[in-house]
Amino acid sequence: MALRITERDVNGVGVLVLDGRIVLGEESNSFCEKVKSLVAGGKKRIVLNLANVSYIDSAGLGTLVAAFHSACSQGGMLKLANLGQNFNEVLQVTRLMTVFDTYDNEGAAIQSFRGGPKA
Repeated sequence: MALRITERDVNGVGVLVLDGRIVLGEESNSFCEKVKSLVAGGKKRIVLNLANVSYIDSAGLGTLVAAFHSACSQGGMLKLANLGQNFNEVLQVTRLMTVFDTYDNEGAAIQSFRGGPKA
């Protein structure tokens, strides 16, 4: 299943809804390029809604980290929302949970850019 990316703007925050698998190959490349183009286009606040991500491999995790660093290096911030239990466990085991700001839902992640409490 190819990775589908839907882009929305919610109160100035770029929201990318990912649907499918984040794996080595075109999926990872298109995802990383999408984040880079958002930041280059002036979107510095980005939320990734991961509710419909069915699988992520090690290359996909690397791509997620690369997208995070790409955004941060250009003055942006990338936050994760709607992690499923498996995705959450992968981030815990790999200790990437300490790298990313994660939120229970998209609304909480968007609100966090306004200085709201972390969900």
